[in-house]
Amino acid sequence: MLSSSVGVIGAGAWGTALAQVAAKAQVSAGSSVWLWCRDPMAAAEINRSRINDARLPDVRLVPNVVATSEPSALAACDIVLIATPAQTVRQVLKQFSSVLRPGARVVITAKGLERGTAAFMTGILADECPGCEPLVLSGPSFADDVVRGLPTAVTLAAQSMEIAHPVAAALSIPTFRLYVSDDLAGVQVGGAVKNVLAIACGIVAGRKLGESARAALIARSFAELNRIGGVLGARGETLGGLSGLGDLVLSCSSAQSRNFRLGQAMGEGRSPGEILGSQRGTSEGAYTASVVDTIATKHAIEVPIISAVRAILDGDYTIDEAIEQLLQRPLKSEI
Repeated sequence: MLSSSVGVIGAGAWGTALAQVAAKAQVSAGSSVWLWCRDPMAAAEINRSRINDARLPDVRLVPNVVATSEPSALAACDIVLIATPAQTVRQVLKQFSSVLRPGARVVITAKGLERGTAAFMTGILADECPGCEPLVLSGPSFADDVVRGLPTAVTLAAQSMEIAHPVAAALSIPTFRLYVSDDLAGVQVGGAVKNVLAIACGIVAGRKLGESARAALIARSFAELNRIGGVLGARGETLGGLSGLGDLVLSCSSAQSRNFRLGQAMGEGRSPGEILGSQRGTSEGAYTASVVDTIATKHAIEVPIISAVRAILDGDYTIDEAIEQLLQRPLKSEI
């Protein structure tokens, strides 16, 4: 088991929850877990109060979580988790490119594709920190569940099982189980695309279209996830696992999902701009929708739900127009 200190970049709810889990996993080794915050005052307050009041106000952090605003504090870490929004990963990694040591295991937890380049998060890591070893952690998990010790299972992918296994061991506790994979593409596709589809399910809830409609939408969303995965190199068994179907079902079924809440508020009549401007945290699907829709167009595959979400976010269709378009699609074989 890797016993060197762990670093977490990003002190939002998810980053804080991961720091708490990693600290519990590392406590027998006597190692600190460094939690990097952009704001020095926020880092000082976390260290003083042992609480990240802005993001997880009811959770007391274990003693070996140490907040810092200095990138250099993570220089000796063997394992570094990136827990920032997907669209800021490149900018953040530029700050750490001269800090992270060669060979460091960098675990990306952001779920999205980069706007403008359509790059995977592992591609951004290769650009900015080419000496680091890429891993991806994804699956059905809410920060509040994880930090409170509720049972959670996720997938940790690396370029090989030999790389994934020791990192999984270093981050696992009884209530946070990591299954390993060597399908980096598949785990990233599942996490990115499900965010877009969760917006659609939120719209169904906000419009009060019923549970039958939501169940049908989840099933058809999974079909679209598989089509996108097929052209991006994902394996079918990965998309049918925790980081694909598991995460899709969770995000499409709960208002704890920011993407679901975004869609729900849109379905209730609020504009995307108004919602995104006022929310705390990031609804990744709002920024990934256009990227995924462009990929589908490039490869000539049909993703009507994803296309409808993109059109609603961009103002090309109203929600009612998008629903009408979906309901008027030609009848055809399900498969």
